[in-house]
Amino acid sequence: MTLKLSAGGGPELPWRKSTYSDSSNSSECVEIAPTPTTIHIRDSKNPGGARLAMAPAAWTAFVGFAARS
Repeated sequence: MTLKLSAGGGPELPWRKSTYSDSSNSSECVEIAPTPTTIHIRDSKNPGGARLAMAPAAWTAFVGFAARS
């Protein structure tokens, strides 16, 4: 899996919060913004901070791994 910091990805990306986020504190979760070639990932508590970007296949592998853990 290759991860890189996402330089772009401003407000024009379709950010979505995780459905597994803590409903009692909706600001504490991961957000993703999928595009055809990249999955952008950020911390919802710091939307202007560092972001990760990975290929869709890497994201699929990560989600599969996380679901088994």
